[in-house]
Amino acid sequence: MATTTRQLADLISVGPAMLRDFEMLGIRSVSQLAKQKPKRMYERLSRATGQRQDPCVLDTFCAAVAQARNPRLPAEQCEWWYWSRKRKSARPGKRDEEKK
Repeated sequence: MATTTRQLADLISVGPAMLRDFEMLGIRSVSQLAKQKPKRMYERLSRATGQRQDPCVLDTFCAAVAQARNPRLPAEQCEWWYWSRKRKSARPGKRDEEKK
């Protein structure tokens, strides 16, 4: 039985823009991605581009790193919006501020 190596583009929630972000961060393989910390990636990307990234980029990094670490991750956790809900629920009161 042949084993295929997962590519970054094979990960759910990872599209062309995210692949460019990975490239900018020097991440070229799923095994490299598995060793990353999403929050640090987000901060590095913001510094590299000279602008604060949308928080959904952080959520997508979380989804991608989780998949890189666990190829059998539940389908729901492969989607960036799972991580978005998790991030927002971790900061009580923040949602009220975002609505203003």
